[in-house]
Amino acid sequence: MTPAARVQAAIEVLDRIIFGDAAEKALTTWARGARYAGSKDRAAVRDHVFDVLRCWRSCAALGGGDDGRALMLGLLRAQGGDVSAMFSGEGHAPEPLADAELAAGEAPQGAAALDLPEWLWPLWHSSLGDHAEATALAQRARADVFLRVNLLAATMDEAATVLAEDGIVTEPHPLSPTAMRVVENARRVHQNRAYLDGLVELQDAASQALVDRLPMPEGGRVLDYCAGGGGKSLAMAALCCAQYFAHDIDVRRMKDLPDRAERAGARVQLLSPADLKAAGQFDLVLCDAPCSGSGSWRRAPEGKWLLSEERLHDLCDIQAQILDKAKDLVIDGGVLAYATCSVLSAENQDQSLKFVSENPDWQQLDQVQFLPEDGGDGFYCAVFKRI
Repeated sequence: MTPAARVQAAIEVLDRIIFGDAAEKALTTWARGARYAGSKDRAAVRDHVFDVLRCWRSCAALGGGDDGRALMLGLLRAQGGDVSAMFSGEGHAPEPLADAELAAGEAPQGAAALDLPEWLWPLWHSSLGDHAEATALAQRARADVFLRVNLLAATMDEAATVLAEDGIVTEPHPLSPTAMRVVENARRVHQNRAYLDGLVELQDAASQALVDRLPMPEGGRVLDYCAGGGGKSLAMAALCCAQYFAHDIDVRRMKDLPDRAERAGARVQLLSPADLKAAGQFDLVLCDAPCSGSGSWRRAPEGKWLLSEERLHDLCDIQAQILDKAKDLVIDGGVLAYATCSVLSAENQDQSLKFVSENPDWQQLDQVQFLPEDGGDGFYCAVFKRI
């Protein structure tokens, strides 16, 4: 495919998204109908689509509209691309721009220039203060790819050497002693022996740093309460010798965890909601709660535009309910950790204050907020101890 043909394909995918398809579904549908597209073509189209999703409002302003064609026009203008060469009408390129399209478009202003929903900006600013604009702008760019070196299986140097066999260049990252940033050839990681043999896992650096701060109970019982795929379960298991359990209200989210744990040389027992009732109490319970995902919108930019005031309110209610249930799973003198990949105070500091105020038998030991400017995603964690 030519660069212009890739632009046309991205336009078609964006139009599917506008009509209601999720981004991944829209990309898959296009790929199935485009057997001629090679792996580099599919990657390029995906990059175009996600670049627009991160910067939807500014692309719409620069392109003068909200359909796929205008959004790609806005993206090319923002990137300083040769618009006339892309919209040539030759081969599989988009049709030439009409005079009205050439005249349309303007520089985005206010929240649009930061690519945030209008309703969210006041809350964003009150949550982040002097960091508000920098954090919003960081979410407009692609996220780095990070690996967590599994210390049960390899050292940092050993993992880097195996990755380098396939030209995957990495460098240590200061957020965590197990974190590596992939500098070159990130798309090869899944085929590399280091990944296949459990020497490394894909995990954001801030997520690793969050686990590093947890007071791990040597020889104790640890529960990953909202485990999902189990990345934090495996990260904890690599740092401390303990009994590890993973639970999720939707057990299907944990379906790959047994294989991942075996590959990593870790032991993690899965608990369904029914199993949890008979599992007793734990020394440490980690609740990586459902949230807006506002700290990781570089990776999942659709969430930025799907979030609403009502949905945020519902999420805060869910988070409070999770904390209320999880606290009963902690032994006397044990620890409850609450985490989100959000940068919004309503989901973070406000929840912590509410929990302590409503539960006088708990005290807060620690809290930390990571922002994209620290190098990884936005993450929050608060640690509480049962008195």
